[in-house]
Amino acid sequence: MEFVLDLLQGIGIAAAVGIRPMLPVLLAGALATQDLGLDFDGTDFAFLESWPFLLGAVLVTAALVYAGRGRPVKPRPLVWALIAACLVLGALEAAGSLADRGHTIIPGVVLGPAAAALGFFAARDLFARVRRRLDPDAAAALPVYAESAALVGAGLSILFPPLALLVVAGLAWLLIGGRRREGEKYAGLRILR
Repeated sequence: MEFVLDLLQGIGIAAAVGIRPMLPVLLAGALATQDLGLDFDGTDFAFLESWPFLLGAVLVTAALVYAGRGRPVKPRPLVWALIAACLVLGALEAAGSLADRGHTIIPGVVLGPAAAALGFFAARDLFARVRRRLDPDAAAALPVYAESAALVGAGLSILFPPLALLVVAGLAWLLIGGRRREGEKYAGLRILR
């Protein structure tokens, strides 16, 4: 049971990293330094709570996020770099969560990037749809909502790991629902011919 909770914790953090990588990585590192919910000390992932790593990860991801702002939904080199950063950070956080209590890290290395990819694409689709419907002033607040969602998702997953299931299920629902709505929109346009 402890393995399942640690895996859920790692997957929830990874999904939050996919939504927006900066604050979940900082939160996980800060809580790990205080041994609240996580503790990477004594593992191969002790660097996840070191301030040089946290500062470097935040600076790199912030540069990628904000350099890619205002770009179209289609992937560009900056978007691919951000996806890669999210996948790597998701794998590290999920594996670190498992290593915290001495479990094998392989499920974290496999499921962490998958959860990060789910978070990335679900959030990107959602915020792209919402941005199209908002005026420019209201759309400017969307990054705050993205950061808040990522922070809350990571915090809930760290402090109460079963809630990671809700985070992942919600992201999957958003991604599937958004894709279905896009298909319905184009089906409706075909009918008008």
